[in-house]
Amino acid sequence: MDKRNRLLAVALAAAAVIAPVAAVSANHIRVDGAPPPPVAAPPVVVVPAPAGVVVPAPTPAPTTLQADAIEAGVVRANIIYANKLEADEVRGAVHQSRGLKVKDSQGKIKAPEVAASVIYADEISANTVVADAIYVRELKRH
Repeated sequence: MDKRNRLLAVALAAAAVIAPVAAVSANHIRVDGAPPPPVAAPPVVVVPAPAGVVVPAPTPAPTTLQADAIEAGVVRANIIYANKLEADEVRGAVHQSRGLKVKDSQGKIKAPEVAASVIYADEISANTVVADAIYVRELKRH
């Protein structure tokens, strides 16, 4: 153990002597010449919009939608009230309800996507239903 400690002490001492010498020995290198040229920013090109182009504002989703039946790829709402819901994927908190009577309905709706703040429907058939809260009497997953 005594020889091992001596060998370790010699190795540490050698490393302590070599480290400052290695750092000092690099001071003899010097680079002469002009500093590198500054990098110029690329020019900014502003292209004005062509005259006469009108971009219509997106139409907002109705706040409340009432329908007898909704058939869509995606149904989105904050709250959905329905008697029967058939979907492949349901995202949101699902609550069981007793039943719903839809008054003043807009008939049957068939579209790729249906969106509203609140949806009241007797039947909803969709691939995906996304809502914060879903109140439904009967839920079937495809």
